[in-house]
Amino acid sequence: MLTMAASSNAFDEVLIEVWRQALVDCSNTVKMVGQSFPVRKTPSKRLVEVDFAFDGQHYRGLQQNPNTKSRWADLARKGAKVMQFLQAGQYVAVIVDGKVTHYSKKKS
Repeated sequence: MLTMAASSNAFDEVLIEVWRQALVDCSNTVKMVGQSFPVRKTPSKRLVEVDFAFDGQHYRGLQQNPNTKSRWADLARKGAKVMQFLQAGQYVAVIVDGKVTHYSKKKS
């Protein structure tokens, strides 16, 4: 059984692999653990996106839109490879040039 730390590390490795294959390698498909996930472009902004599964959960990796007013967009405008990760419509993490940052969950 994976510990919490090992599980988090495994999740980070998956996110980095999705980011690398989709944004850095510009692959048409992200391949992980015997599974393939198609890489698409969003219809309006032509941003790279990929839906994938990890540990029974569904996620979406979405290239950062450089034309927004966020610090992540600012980095994308400066040439950084930035991908946001969502689960059930909520942002869970972002990768900038291979470095993972997790969003904290807000307490109700």
